[in-house]
Amino acid sequence: MRIDLGSSLTAHMKGEKRKSLARGRRNATVIAVAAQKGGVGKTTTSVTLGSAWARYHDKRVLIIDLDPQSHVNLALRDQVFTGGGSLASVLADHRSHEVEEITTATDITGLYVTPADPALTDAQIQLASKIGKEMILRKALEVTRSHYDLIVIDCPPDVGTFTVNALTAADYVLVPAQLSALSVSGVSGLLGAVAEVQDHLNPGLQVLGVALTRVDGRNKKSNEAVTHVLSEAFGDLLLPVSIGVNDALSQAQMAGLDIFTYDPMSRGATHYRALADHLIRRMEALAESEDSGQARVAG
Repeated sequence: MRIDLGSSLTAHMKGEKRKSLARGRRNATVIAVAAQKGGVGKTTTSVTLGSAWARYHDKRVLIIDLDPQSHVNLALRDQVFTGGGSLASVLADHRSHEVEEITTATDITGLYVTPADPALTDAQIQLASKIGKEMILRKALEVTRSHYDLIVIDCPPDVGTFTVNALTAADYVLVPAQLSALSVSGVSGLLGAVAEVQDHLNPGLQVLGVALTRVDGRNKKSNEAVTHVLSEAFGDLLLPVSIGVNDALSQAQMAGLDIFTYDPMSRGATHYRALADHLIRRMEALAESEDSGQARVAG
């Protein structure tokens, strides 16, 4: 399926205006979950944090499945209601449409997702040649943000057009990483891209943290050594809450269920709930710090 970007541009030039989507009363914090490569638990982190925030923090949460492989929808396939629409079409015609128009509910109260969309593969290629391509998702979220408390963007495992769009639209970026010395180069590369976006596209973007995933607790000496290396490299960005290896997490994905439905007493569920709690407190502290700084400047 190929999206006709030309038709949307023609419609805009003819004066077509954004459809009337009523503005809500919320103001979502947008979090991009990004990594330079796959296999680090990026989608698991996006899905599980989104579910935890909806379940245990009474938040209205939207997960945007920006990865053309649609792993979010695969991980929640038995919990996503039918309906929704094409995210690729919204991105192709962002002047007239909002992401909120194509979202669908799940059976988890307060949790919504964008549907699986194979057309995102072609859309990413076509959007790469557009002027202002980095701002497309941000514009398509202008009203959508007012309908949610938190928006989680599951990025593709690269720093391409879609990931840059997510970073430009986001307030925070969360970087999942495995407990490995090789993670230093991967995380450093992603943080380098974040710095470029901060300099040129989104000065308000902040790094929420680097979250260690798939930590094998049996390798204590090795873990301590690698953690020291990562701490030296990333300092306070390395989050104190990590996610241990747990078969229940992969089994839940195979079943198409979030971990809190599949096995709420598992180690994976316990670890991710602790991470969700920690990140809520961290975002609150960062927001308070930012407000205090603005007040001092205004004073």
